Amino acid sequence: MIDFWLAVSLLLLVALSFLLIPLMRGRRAQPEEDRTALNVALYQERLAELQQQQAEGVLSVAQMDSGRAEAARELLADTEGAAPERTARLGKPLPVLAALSVPLIGLALYLHFGAADKVELTREFAQPPASLAQMTDRLERAVKAQPDSAESLYFLARTYMAQDRPADAAAMFERAVGLAGRQPELLGQWAQALYFAGNKAWTPRIQTLADEALTLDPKEVTSLGLKGINAFESQHFRDAVDYWTRLLAALPPDDPSRAALEGGIARARESAVQRGEAPPAPATAAAARLSVRVSLAEALKDKVQPGDTVFVFARAVSGPPAPLAVKRVTVADLPVEVQLTDADAMVPQLKLSNFPEVQLVARVSRAGQPTSGEWVGRSQPLPSNVTARQALTIDSPDQ
Repeated sequence: MIDFWLAVSLLLLVALSFLLIPLMRGRRAQPEEDRTALNVALYQERLAELQQQQAEGVLSVAQMDSGRAEAARELLADTEGAAPERTARLGKPLPVLAALSVPLIGLALYLHFGAADKVELTREFAQPPASLAQMTDRLERAVKAQPDSAESLYFLARTYMAQDRPADAAAMFERAVGLAGRQPELLGQWAQALYFAGNKAWTPRIQTLADEALTLDPKEVTSLGLKGINAFESQHFRDAVDYWTRLLAALPPDDPSRAALEGGIARARESAVQRGEAPPAPATAAAARLSVRVSLAEALKDKVQPGDTVFVFARAVSGPPAPLAVKRVTVADLPVEVQLTDADAMVPQLKLSNFPEVQLVARVSRAGQPTSGEWVGRSQPLPSNVTARQALTIDSPDQ
């Protein structure tokens, strides 16, 4: 921030120099010049009067000459009797004071209405924080500077949760919901903050928030986990298994919390058996099989070569970007119908049947690279267990 004020000061000095230096040089002569001009104007006016009187016969030639000489003597006397030093001092203080006051007033207005605090925060956020406490301080000042920023409120709430300050986090989540709307993720995390702030006591308000989040998004992970915890703590083990199984299906395969979640599901099943309850049977995903008919748009047929490679694959809508199942053909094969199944998985852990929603993609790649090419066609998200044949047309530039 120091370099900012140094730059402002330098620019201010340069501006004042352009204003004051000519002013200090020019104002000494200006009052005397104005007085001399006035005396000359009066002299000329006197001569005009004398000439008018002579023309009317009021003055003789001798009287005319005498009046002209008298007017000239008065002009000379007024000019020689001027006091330039005294006149020069009278006009200096006001413009100098005005020149100095304008930047001071501007500085005061900037400090009051300006964004010096936001400039400083921007500079600080450009550097990684040294500690969680420093990050919290930055976010608190960001919220103070921009109280209508839902993003700042959200990150501050998450930081409060990391510092075991759930009551403060709940207040920030509530403000974020008021600004960003009742988004499922925000509602779920707000409910979670209230749950921990209340010493893990389940309340009607928490129930309402979690239910609303799951109504808007049945796969909202925070609400599924939270309701699973509450069900387990209240010994509703079947419900705990249900919520946690749904949560497990929504998590990506490489999520580090999957192992702990699977252990929780196993304990809930065991507890249900001990209580004589019949727990839900473990979910087993049926093998997925997608039938896709791939064609090339008429407008592209003269822009591709028969030997160009065409990759047809499915990828998860919510999950890793890697393809789940891939088939390779050529432009010469189009139109063609292919089957995408779990057997076409590039990675054994990433199968079609592990993800509820997928997107179909067909890409023409002259270089034979599945991740980039010249032309592409994409489908809308669809269930991975859909049985109807899907039509996919390659019709857009690959970007």
